[in-house]
Formats: sequence, structure tokens, C-alpha cells
Amino acid sequence: MKKLPFVTKEQIEEIVKTYPTPFHIYDEKGIRENARKLKEAFAWNPGYKEYFAVKATPNPYIIDVLRDFGCGTDCSSLTELMLSRAMGMNGEDIMFSSNDTPAEEFEYAAKIGAIINLDDFTHIDFLEKTIGRIPETISCRYNPGGYFSIANNIMDNPGDAKYGFTTEQMFEGFRLLKEKGAKDFGIHAFLVSNTIANEYYPSLARRLFELAVKLQSETGAHIKFINLSGGIGIPYKPDQEPADIMKIGEGVRKAYEEVLIPAGMGDVAIYTELGRFMLAPYGHLVTKALHEKHIYKEYIGVDACAANLMRPAMYGAYHHITVLGKEDAPLDHVYDVTGSLCENNDKFAIDRQLPKIDMGDYLVIHDTGAHGFSMGYNYNGRLRSAELLLKEDGSVQLIRRAETPKDYFATFDALDIYRKLELEL
Repeated sequence: MKKLPFVTKEQIEEIVKTYPTPFHIYDEKGIRENARKLKEAFAWNPGYKEYFAVKATPNPYIIDVLRDFGCGTDCSSLTELMLSRAMGMNGEDIMFSSNDTPAEEFEYAAKIGAIINLDDFTHIDFLEKTIGRIPETISCRYNPGGYFSIANNIMDNPGDAKYGFTTEQMFEGFRLLKEKGAKDFGIHAFLVSNTIANEYYPSLARRLFELAVKLQSETGAHIKFINLSGGIGIPYKPDQEPADIMKIGEGVRKAYEEVLIPAGMGDVAIYTELGRFMLAPYGHLVTKALHEKHIYKEYIGVDACAANLMRPAMYGAYHHITVLGKEDAPLDHVYDVTGSLCENNDKFAIDRQLPKIDMGDYLVIHDTGAHGFSMGYNYNGRLRSAELLLKEDGSVQLIRRAETPKDYFATFDALDIYRKLELEL
């Protein structure tokens, strides 16, 4: 399968007249079509709700697009909660799934009425002492331990993850929470990251449904929702097939009808917390070739760096690259595509077959719509780029301006460093 960008060379040449590279750009049309399809895949469940994982792309303009399809937000920190609240969200439109949680974050989540998803058994007492009560609606994150397998293929190792309650703690926790006043319960689990296997969600759902039946039977707790969390991935490489969300939704429906309905639990709502699946394919990092270097390897230096997209440097993650205007040119050159950080792992591609790259060419780095800009940082004094939204009508909207040196120095307020520098400039 050929990966094609959603922008052309001509579009980028026009955009850079106003917004210089590097920048992240998002495809509103693609985001809307994908959100519509997700909603359709789970329409069989009347209570279904997607809680978009804010950490993936914490931009209110993007979140507003998703809210048109009934999406809430999944938050993992105080600032993500504040962002959601600033957008006018509150109550059960916000899920707070955190770990190693400071007291002030629980306080704020409770204040705005967010659903709190506890990560640890000891957090039951901590939450009660912090806010003076246990909320009537509460969720617990489940970690079954061991390995998670599908059709005898090991997908991941939950037993090595720091998150969640053990099986025994789930039962003890539900009893304790019920005694302390909780009335409606949720079950949450995240066992596999970035899988394009259509079997993951249905397999996870069946396991959680069976647990829910036992929990409700043995503790008397009313299970209000089951949160399948995230984990559905995307095909970063051209030879990978994407997950089929319609098949996934149907697989979850089948498990629901076989496990929950016979147990008299046909009122349980299904929630998801997708980030990568919702946004990643609909974002590009656009960068320009600045330098070429010919030593032991062939290098192309671009004006973006790992501060704009950390995943390749941090994980060795693959991101496809298109040289705009050369989509059909032969891939007859082998390059490392690098940024300017003083780190040898600051590479977007290693030994990548690409067409001949000329200085001034624009490169599209694919699938940066999630965990792209959001993981940015300021190492080497590099500044975060702008974020742009390609509207359905073809216009471009600035949805986050690029950082400036003034932003970088802003936290040194007491020293007034930037003012002194301005006087010298």
C-alpha cells in the first residue's frame, strides 16, 4: 500500500509564505471521517463514548473537531484537566486516568466532576482522605498480570507494567469502594499498545466482560461502563494493513451479546480512549532539506529535529517520508535524514531509500498527528513548531503559533533575561 500525503508540493509552497517550516499540519477532513466511522462501529451500544486521549494531541482546536462526534477527553494530568475545563467540558465528559497521582490533581478532578479512574488499590484511601469522600461513580484500572495473548501469539506483558489493580485487588477494591459510598463502577484496562490486529479489542472486551460478570455477582457492585482504553494502532509502514474498526466494533458486539446480555448486564456502556487511532494518520511534520553531508554515509539535514518528533529517536520508531513533488520518482538513493540536535540518535530515518533530495525540497514525515508535537521539548534550546489545521475547504488555520526565544526565556521572569537581550539586539 502506497502512503500518500494529504498535502501537495504546491499547497506547501503556498503555506510556507506565511508559516515557515518546520510545522505540524492536520487534516480536518480525515479526522472527521475517521471519528464518524468509529462512532458508527460502536453505534450498537447506546451508551458508547470515545474519550479522546488528550496526551496524544493536546490542542483545543483538534479536540473541538472530535467533540462534534460526541467525544469526551481522557486526561492524565492537572493541565490536561484544566485544558478540558477551559473548553467548557465537565462532569462525565472527562475521564481522569492517572498514576502516581498528586493530591491536588484528584482534588481538581473531583471539583469539576470528572470520572476518576483509580490506578492503584492504595489510592482508594488516598482519594478519600484527599477529597473527603468517594465519588458515587468510580472506575478502577485492571492489570491481569502475566502475558496477554491472541491466538497463542504474545501481544504484550501486562505483568511487567506499573499500572492497575491485580485481579484480587479488583474484588477487594470494589467491595471497599461500595462500602465507602460508590454506586456506579467502571472497569478499565490497557494491555497492548499500537496493535493493528482486529482481534485485540474483542479479546480484551471478552476478558473484561467476564470479569465484570463476576465482580457484579460477587461484590454487588453495579457495573456502569467498561472502558477498553486505547491500543488500536495504525500502519506506520506502507506494507501494513490498517485495523478495520467496523470489524473490531462487530467483534466487541459479539462478545457483549455472548457474555454480558445473558448475565442481565445489557445496560453496560462501552467506552474507548483512543489517541493514535484518532489522529496519527491525519498529521504530518513538514520540514525542509537544508544540508547534505557525504562522509561514511549520505546524510540529509532538515530544519526539524527530535524536539519536533521524538518517536524515532526515543523508540527507533518508523515514520514514512515523502519528498513532495517526487512521489513517483525512483527510490534510488539511501539516506539518513537527520536533525540538528547534539545527539546521534536525532534521526528521522536511517538507511532509508528515497528519491534524490535536493536542498530546499520539502519532506513530509507521515503519521505525526498523535504523539508528535505533544512529545516535543526544548533540548539544545530548540523551539516547538507551529501547528496548522488544513480545513475541509482547503484553507489553512494556525491553531498553535510557533514558540519564540521569548517563550523559552519566559520562566526566568525574575532575571528578566529576554528584556536584557532585546536591548542588545
